[in-house]
Parts: sequence; structure tokens; C-alpha cells
Amino acid sequence: MSYRLISSGSPFEKIAGYSRAVVDGDFAFVAGTTGYDPATKAMPADAAAQTRNCFATVAAALAEGGFALADIVRATYYITEAADADAVFAVCGETLGDIRPAATLIVVTALYKPEMKVEIEVTAKRRTA
Repeated sequence: MSYRLISSGSPFEKIAGYSRAVVDGDFAFVAGTTGYDPATKAMPADAAAQTRNCFATVAAALAEGGFALADIVRATYYITEAADADAVFAVCGETLGDIRPAATLIVVTALYKPEMKVEIEVTAKRRTA
């Protein structure tokens, strides 16, 4: 398998020197992904909607690399308010409930922009039959 960089098309990727995801053989490493709506680039106000948008962007990056959400083996969730944990966990459960990757939730004081409440990064391993 080859090494491949995946871009979401954001100009910030080049400015900041990162890729949305990196595929290396049977692994995909998806960069920290915030809750901007992938179509409109708007940021919802609530943590649950941001989490759904994070997963939509993550799923698109994984798909471009030939992976699926079911391939996720590790997830890290960063939230800016501990009070949002239950809302974030509810969306994580809806999205990854049957997949059940190893996961960590970290409460941080802030993310890059004040409207960002959630950031998610994942590692996926391509499953073999």
C-alpha cells in the first residue's frame, strides 16, 4: 500500500502545513476536525451539531482514502466545555456505537477559534476479510 495525502480543499491546510488525512498502507490518520458544516462552512452553535459535522468531514476523508467509519480504531475528542460532554457522547454513540473504537475525551480551555466547541481526530485501520 502507498502513502497518500488527503485534502478537504481548505486553504488553511496549505497555510498551516497539514493534511485532512494521511493514508499510510492500511492506516489512515485523520487530523483534528472541527464542526464547520462541510457544505456551507458555517459553524453551528451547539456541540451536538458540531460533532455531527465533525463526523461528516471525517467520514468523507476516510472514504476518499478507501476507508469507512467502521475502520476507526482510535478516536480523541476535544471539547471546550465539560457540560457539553453528554451531548457529544450521544452523537458519538449514534455514529460509532457498534464500532466502539478506543477513545479519549479531553476538556480543553479553548480551540483555535472561540466558536469551536468540539474537535475530533481518528485513526483507522483497513479491515481485511
